[in-house]
Amino acid sequence: MAGTLKMEEAEQRVCHVEEERFFERIDRQSGKLYSIAYSYLRSEADALEMLQEASYRSWSKRESLKNDQLFDSWLIRILINCCMDELRRRKRVIPVEHIGERRSAPGMAQMQSSDQLNLEYVLNNLPKKYQHVLILRFYHDMKLAEIAEILGKPESTVKSRLYRALKQMRAKLERHR
Repeated sequence: MAGTLKMEEAEQRVCHVEEERFFERIDRQSGKLYSIAYSYLRSEADALEMLQEASYRSWSKRESLKNDQLFDSWLIRILINCCMDELRRRKRVIPVEHIGERRSAPGMAQMQSSDQLNLEYVLNNLPKKYQHVLILRFYHDMKLAEIAEILGKPESTVKSRLYRALKQMRAKLERHR
């Protein structure tokens, strides 16, 4: 009986250490993760909430990560999925206090020009697959290989999505002028 208790205590300590290491890895990336979440949700509180949700989901799905070297991109993909779930939920419910409210990413200058408004409008009305590539490439300065890894797509697909997204944006912006 005493041997069984010691085994259980040892297993609990090992699990606790594993959990601490896991969340330390997330914490080291928290700034980058927050920035990505904010670029999707445009709200500090929502971005922090999505960080928490992504942490929870990644911990509960940690067994699905087959290659530990892909942890960072796996975590970013989970975060993006959390953000997309939140955006889908928002389409169903729009709180009254957010109607007409406009926010921009932290650290970015508040640009009130019609060009900036047009750019945001066009970006928000592109297909999601193009939005992902543009946000990761230009808001977070990621390389195409990194984006491909995060989205789980070949680099050539990411490259063509970037090209098509920029082409569509250019055409839509020219129509708005």
